[in-house]
Amino acid sequence: MFALLMGLKNISPTELQQAMEKQSLTVIDVNSPQSWMKAHVPGAINLDPVQFTENQLPADKQSQLVFYCSNPMCRKAPSAARRARKMGFSNTMVMSAGISGWQSVKLPSESTA
Repeated sequence: MFALLMGLKNISPTELQQAMEKQSLTVIDVNSPQSWMKAHVPGAINLDPVQFTENQLPADKQSQLVFYCSNPMCRKAPSAARRARKMGFSNTMVMSAGISGWQSVKLPSESTA
């Protein structure tokens, strides 16, 4: 919901899973490192939603970036996506459902714990 209010495209967990099978995209988890270690979208990188730098993102500003946080009420992912857009990344989306939405539709997740 916050993503749409901020003018960002939203992607559902199922759509993200399908997109990951078809194309190269960068999935960015902006939850705490502890949360990321418990469960994250396979291949997702964990970045601080406020302090990530342009150097931590792909060199190609046309790269597809998908941000997510914990749940639909979380504002960290839309804020981080907007920040990336201000850095010149025009292809940013938000999985508003967050990791809780990803898990609720029984999609596979990774953990490092």
